[in-house]
Amino acid sequence: MRIALGLQYDGSPYSGWQSQVQQDTVQDRLEKAINAFVGGQGSSPPIRVITAGRTDTGVHALGQVVHFDVDVDRDNWSWVRGVNAFLPESIVVNWAQLVSDEFNARYCAHERTYIYALQAGPCRSPMMRDHAGYLMLPADRWFDIDAMKLAAECLIGEHDFTSFRSSECQSKTPIKTLYSIEIFSQAPWLYFRIKGNAFLHHMVRNLVGSFLQIGVRKQSAKWMSEVLEAKDRSIAAPTFSAAGLYLVQISYPDEFRIPNPLLENAWLPPFLTVDLHKDTKK
Repeated sequence: MRIALGLQYDGSPYSGWQSQVQQDTVQDRLEKAINAFVGGQGSSPPIRVITAGRTDTGVHALGQVVHFDVDVDRDNWSWVRGVNAFLPESIVVNWAQLVSDEFNARYCAHERTYIYALQAGPCRSPMMRDHAGYLMLPADRWFDIDAMKLAAECLIGEHDFTSFRSSECQSKTPIKTLYSIEIFSQAPWLYFRIKGNAFLHHMVRNLVGSFLQIGVRKQSAKWMSEVLEAKDRSIAAPTFSAAGLYLVQISYPDEFRIPNPLLENAWLPPFLTVDLHKDTKK
């Protein structure tokens, strides 16, 4: 049978999602916990999981989805309780669900949503060190929100995002589709909510870095389209901090009945529970 799990994790202690030699990763911790729960560490092949999105080192998840195949019959609550018993406190299974063999956490996903949370001002909050990005701004200055929103328009739709792609990216193609980019300002917080069909390695963080160049008035709004059209990573802004990036939701066709992570026991950081549609600074 095939089981899907919904996960939350604090990515700051880990070297990203994907298993790596001599690295501590979320995938390794989860697979170890599942195998311990079902007793699969003996002669049976170990259980491996397929994920919807491979988050980078230090990136967090509020709505990660994985699936795996297993011949052990347990109810949904048993999977949640049992796997969590073997997980560190930084990783939690929020829900479990029996799914059809046609379901694939990665390939059936049609939309992925990320939020980037940034604190800005004269002083950094030490409490947010690993959980939000930071940019120093004088107390009497704020971002040019209108310019960033204007710059976002050229990114919507299907494009070649080579300019925002890491040199280590393993994607077969740089062509991805962005459905929406929303920018919200509630000083001292700035939020980017980005939805797309899929993302390249470091793509969201590279976009955020470029938006901030426009927001602090070092570049004009039209610069974003010039960077996109150049297909040259070297002219875009540097990759911004991983600390503020959250994989919020993976969307699937209704037929699979995958739960909404924000309605299924998922904890939200306090700074992400604000009304993102209410700007306090334009």
